[in-house]
Amino acid sequence: RIRRKEAMAAARFLGAIYHGSLCNDIEVFYEKRLLAKIGAIVRRIAPDIILTHCPTDYMEDHANTCRLTVTAAFCRGMRNFPVEPSVLPTHRPVAVYHAQPYGTREGLGRLVVPDLFVNVESVLERKTEMLAMHRSQKNWLDESQGVNSYLAAMKDLGREVGRMSRKYRIAEGWTRHNHLGFCKPGHDPLMAALKKDVQLVWPRERRESSAFQ
Repeated sequence: RIRRKEAMAAARFLGAIYHGSLCNDIEVFYEKRLLAKIGAIVRRIAPDIILTHCPTDYMEDHANTCRLTVTAAFCRGMRNFPVEPSVLPTHRPVAVYHAQPYGTREGLGRLVVPDLFVNVESVLERKTEMLAMHRSQKNWLDESQGVNSYLAAMKDLGREVGRMSRKYRIAEGWTRHNHLGFCKPGHDPLMAALKKDVQLVWPRERRESSAFQ
């Protein structure tokens, strides 16, 4: 109940619409019933952009959240996949983007280099204020993982991704999911929306020669 109030407060702060939890923390499994519920939300909203976790994040429930979200988006137009509650399919194109994993490294410790770097320096304080609303997370992270303030950890991650970009001081990293089944090739609404604050710095085709590999 406490976390629900925190999430609702953060949504109000952003002017976003809050959708209630579908299961308990950690109990996020890739299974049909949960997929049907997420599928209903995706069909009802019919989003242009979906931002979700890294497929290889350090926690299994993060990775499962990613898998469920991607499959729900892929099935948004499939009439033979029933969702709960029932919602008519949508064929609206959607672009899916994956966030950087925590610490910029996937579960086995390998560095993840994003496709897009977003300059967030101008909104860092607003982002910090929003994240600070998740007060119940602070003590747990400090005690269980030694994060030493999740707000400081967020800023450190932003500076690390900024250095990785070779352009921005503080940045977020995002990787665009394969377009097949979601939208046309080259459809990149996140880059179009953010314009001057986002840059395709290290395209997937050039990663093998990247100094970050």
